[in-house]
Amino acid sequence: MLILRPNKGMPQMQAGPDWMTLHKRLKQKAKVPLLKRFYDAGIVAAETPLSEVQFVALDLETTGLDPAKNEIVSIGLVPFTLSRIYCREAKHWIVKPRKPLDDESVVFHGITHSDVSDAPDLKRILEEVLASLEGKIVVVHYRRIERDFIDAAIKNRLGEGLLFPVIDTLEIESWFYRKPSQKFWSRVLRKPLTSIRLADSRRRYNLPFYQGIMP
Repeated sequence: MLILRPNKGMPQMQAGPDWMTLHKRLKQKAKVPLLKRFYDAGIVAAETPLSEVQFVALDLETTGLDPAKNEIVSIGLVPFTLSRIYCREAKHWIVKPRKPLDDESVVFHGITHSDVSDAPDLKRILEEVLASLEGKIVVVHYRRIERDFIDAAIKNRLGEGLLFPVIDTLEIESWFYRKPSQKFWSRVLRKPLTSIRLADSRRRYNLPFYQGIMP
C-alpha cells in the first residue's frame, strides 16, 4: 500500500513497499511499449500532501474472485482530488471475457450474455484504460480484486504484468472498525462488527446513493 502524508487526525497506516525504488525497477524491466509508457508517467512521491494528489477511483466487475481463473467484465473509473470529483471524465467499459459466462457468474456481477456479446476484449481498450490511470493514485475497495485482476489480465494478453500503488479504502475501514478491542467486545457481547463492505461504508459517510449493476 502507498503511504502518503496523512492529514491531521488521520491514522498512519502500516508502511508499505518502497514504491519509488520498485517503480524504477519495473520501468527498467518493462518491454511492452504500452507498459513502458505507463511507468514513464511516474508515480506520486510518498511525502506528497493529499491535497496535491490526483486520484482515480477504480472499480471492476469480475466473473469470480480468483484472478487466475476468473476474468474482468466491467471497468469503471472516476478521477478526483480532495476538492473535486471530475464526473465528466468518468469512464466505463463492458469487456468480453475470453471464457463464456455461466449462470453463476451472471448472478455474481449482473452482466448478461447480451451485454458482452458485442463488447471488446480488454486488449482493445487497454491503452485508454492505462492512460486514465497514468500518474495518478488509484483508489480501490480491496486491492486484491482491482490490482490483481488487472495484473493477471494484462499478463495474459501482453505477456507482462502491471503493478502500481493503490490506496485501499477497505484497509482504511478495517483500521477503524477491526481493531482487536472491537473484535473482543463483539465476541463478548455477541454483536456483529461494523460492516466494512463498500455499500455500507458509503452509507456511513453519507455519500450519494447510486444504482449499481445488480438490482
